[in-house]
Amino acid sequence: MSVRQENVKWVDGLRGIASVLVVFTHLARAFDEDLFKSTSAEHASPRLLQYPIIRILVQGRIGVSIFSLVTGYVCALKPIRQFAAGSHEAAFTGIAKSAFRRTPRLFLPTTIATTLIWFLCQFGIFEVANRVEGWWLNYTSPNITPYIGQAIKMLILNIITTWTREWNVYDNNQWTLMHLLKGAFLVYVMLFATAYMKPRYRMMTSMGLFTYYYISNDSAFGMQFFFGTFLCDLSQHPPHIAWMNSRKWPERYLAPVLILIGLILASYPEHKPEWMRWSNYMLELSKWIFPRDPEVPRFYSGLGLEFIALGIHFSSPVKTVLSNKYLLWFGKNSFAVYLLHGSLLRWILVWMLYGVSPPGEIVKPDGSRAPAPNFKQCGRLRWYFWLPIWFVIVYAAANMWTKHVDPFCARLTQRLEAYVFEEKEVTQEKKLLPQ
Repeated sequence: MSVRQENVKWVDGLRGIASVLVVFTHLARAFDEDLFKSTSAEHASPRLLQYPIIRILVQGRIGVSIFSLVTGYVCALKPIRQFAAGSHEAAFTGIAKSAFRRTPRLFLPTTIATTLIWFLCQFGIFEVANRVEGWWLNYTSPNITPYIGQAIKMLILNIITTWTREWNVYDNNQWTLMHLLKGAFLVYVMLFATAYMKPRYRMMTSMGLFTYYYISNDSAFGMQFFFGTFLCDLSQHPPHIAWMNSRKWPERYLAPVLILIGLILASYPEHKPEWMRWSNYMLELSKWIFPRDPEVPRFYSGLGLEFIALGIHFSSPVKTVLSNKYLLWFGKNSFAVYLLHGSLLRWILVWMLYGVSPPGEIVKPDGSRAPAPNFKQCGRLRWYFWLPIWFVIVYAAANMWTKHVDPFCARLTQRLEAYVFEEKEVTQEKKLLPQ
């Protein structure tokens, strides 16, 4: 039976949206923490960006879940196609090489980014951010290390702890990378274990692992990895593709409903959900549908993403929108944006808004000196003037990174792979056997 294969470019477009949401959420954390509440004060009317669905733009925690789901989907895509074609040996070789490449392709660029940030930090570029009123900027802005030996030791330590304790003082955003690396290997192991299963049973395995991580309270990573593999398998399953191609109602009616439900679930506020009726209902519902002691906001974002992803799966028009060249460009630069935007926010944007020098000292009447107060939040006019310019700088820097640093890391990984892997000639045993 000949069936139309799914358009899979939408995955890169979705990844591009995720990177933009991550940038938005860090801007909100840095300059407007109230946006993470259901409303700014009890009994007050919500602001525009605090309404359901719209608020997803600024409380972009769903971005991390999207990266996890995309990891599961992309890691499984080629092997599942090869399993379906009966090319298991080629699939095993591909999985082995992909697993080998995964570590340097994550480790090398993040280490380069950390080293650059560490180097700039020693010149005091984050000192202004440390003196701006706002806990997130203060918490994520590293301090100068006064002695070179100690500074080098701090650099090495933070490169290590990025992958062991999900902590990097020079770029706090790298906390997710250890989980994404582990998740890729979990997917590879699952693919090896289920290589000879019929697709329906491999999909059952994926959903079984999804349920396991649901019960384990791993909503941002584990659930998403294996929902991604399930969705990938489903999208390559010929009977299911034929079923979708022969019916219009899933695309016309089911997909919009699923996406709308997902957007509402993902809207759950991070703080003070009890202040609004709609979010308070969701808070009460969470006591019934989530396992014990959940991180409710992340759970709702993860569950919402599953509904959204299913809706996208059933909707060709949405896939077409996500596959347009602009979102694909954002997707291509998403990893570079993730690595660079936090430091550029604490450096370039802060300098644009507050100047290049931190507050000095004040002289008291008795002649003693004390640190001057921290900078207050800047005015809206200055904020809206500089923000678009800063966005252009971020994506220009990310595009340069994608064009030059990523290919360098890819070449280095390729050389390492050629050095480590043993290339064997493939022989056809049946030709060697007596006829």
